[in-house]
Amino acid sequence: MSDPRQHNRRELPIGRRVAQLRVRRGMSQQVFADRIGRSKSWVDKVERGVRTLDRLPMIETVAAALGVAPAVLVGRQARSAPATDATAAVEQVRAALASYDTPPDGDGPSPPADLDDRIGYARTAYRHAHHLQVLRLLPGLLAATRHADHRTGDAAASLRLVRVYRVTAQVLVKLGEPYLAWLAADRAMTTAAGDPRGTALAAVPLAQALRALNRGRLAMAAATTAVRPLDPAPHREPAPDDAALAGTLLTEAALAAATCGDAAAVDDLTARAAHLAALHAGHHHDEDGFGPVVVDLARAVAAARLGDNYRAVTLHQRATGDDAWPRLPAERRAAHLIDVTRAHLDLGDLHAAGRALLTADRMAPAEVRLRPAAHAALLAVLHAGPTPADVTRLATTIGLTRN
Repeated sequence: MSDPRQHNRRELPIGRRVAQLRVRRGMSQQVFADRIGRSKSWVDKVERGVRTLDRLPMIETVAAALGVAPAVLVGRQARSAPATDATAAVEQVRAALASYDTPPDGDGPSPPADLDDRIGYARTAYRHAHHLQVLRLLPGLLAATRHADHRTGDAAASLRLVRVYRVTAQVLVKLGEPYLAWLAADRAMTTAAGDPRGTALAAVPLAQALRALNRGRLAMAAATTAVRPLDPAPHREPAPDDAALAGTLLTEAALAAATCGDAAAVDDLTARAAHLAALHAGHHHDEDGFGPVVVDLARAVAAARLGDNYRAVTLHQRATGDDAWPRLPAERRAAHLIDVTRAHLDLGDLHAAGRALLTADRMAPAEVRLRPAAHAALLAVLHAGPTPADVTRLATTIGLTRN
């Protein structure tokens, strides 16, 4: 039988949860208010329940400042078996990142071709949003690529390890583990050891983790700094792969700028990214799927972050109507639909918000069913008013309720 006290803790009002988490982290109301850009009076009213904390962007900001996933604040964790499996798998990845054991001398490193196949499989699984599968692959893959890098120490082995740390960080950001993702991304940066391409690959998840931690300025700096070594001489165009990677970093920097409210930086960064996308629009880049449509998606999400919801929805509709949209990885498309939910809600279009989440669930179920950000978006839809039966059914399947 479960402890009634534990049940009561789960059912605490959101303001009480904020107060408890703030105190546990040793923050005064004033310090916490400064971190989220609000007044001490606002924090006090939220914690006492006088003011309601029900807007998705603010829930995410508060959660990031407290170092927790948004679902922890709203108090409704997924209770289905996949979520339980994901929690256990994350702990195994955590243990793998915490392991510094050196394999015995008799154990030779895996052949490079075998490692390439395994890394490619993990990347493919990530692009298809098979996040639980990726988590299960990572502990063994981390050990194998670290072993190979330790034994050979050549550039190719280091780049393989960078790629494994990269996908580790990316999936951890998805699952609401930004601090652990930051650790993995930092390991990738260290492993890259100044190699421009390896550093750029590592900077993508580093910027994502910092953005998830509400460190927009740091995220923007990390991404833009990593772009510079990829810039060609003024009289030469960048190589296609370098252009795509630079463009991906610029879109990440733009999203980070949007979290800081820096509209001018967003415009500049997306314009630079669009130029690179236009230069190599026909080139297939399987690392990030970068192209003109990706720039439009970033512009849409940035506009939503900046509060320009009409523009966000207009850009979203243009991007999703592009012929390149269906060719993007399922993970990328579903993640965008979750991100754009806030714009629909802020415009009062509850139907479009629910439809976006349902479409994301059909494309890539794990994006909706395992990600705390998706849970927060779905709860916001539930709280916004009467919802269609299929949206309510999805919420019930995940283990979320309106109450």
